[in-house]
Amino acid sequence: MSDNDPLSPPSLAHFADVAVDVGQPLVLGRGAQGLRRVVPILGGTARGDGWTARVLPGGADFQLFASEGCSVLDARYGMETDAGDLIYVQNHAVRAAAPEVMARLMCGEPVQPSEVYFRCTPSFETDSPALRWITERLFVGSGVRHPAQVAMRFFVLT
Repeated sequence: MSDNDPLSPPSLAHFADVAVDVGQPLVLGRGAQGLRRVVPILGGTARGDGWTARVLPGGADFQLFASEGCSVLDARYGMETDAGDLIYVQNHAVRAAAPEVMARLMCGEPVQPSEVYFRCTPSFETDSPALRWITERLFVGSGVRHPAQVAMRFFVLT
């Protein structure tokens, strides 16, 4: 494939490293689709190339454990950059692991990141003219769940 091929696979460029501080999960119970939990987002930080932001408290991660080894996540929260720009984040993710590893994660125990598949597709909304471009691009990322924090690295598809 040549560089001029409009159907070339996209490449990835680093966008940000994000650390989201989380509280204790609220277990809503098991329904027809699986076990549902809501994890409060307490704060955190984001650092990109030439910018930083704080994760605002008040968001949540809505989780569906569709099986013993797979959860589907829908995190929604706000960030405020060091320049004062506000960003709404909606991050869809899939987290999969062996059932015994997932059980340890659900209990808040640390697990080896290599034991868990954690990939995400964040999207952003902002009315900041300087950041408008992030509303017009697709992003992907990887994550690691720690007992009180989720660490993620986001990439823009170029």
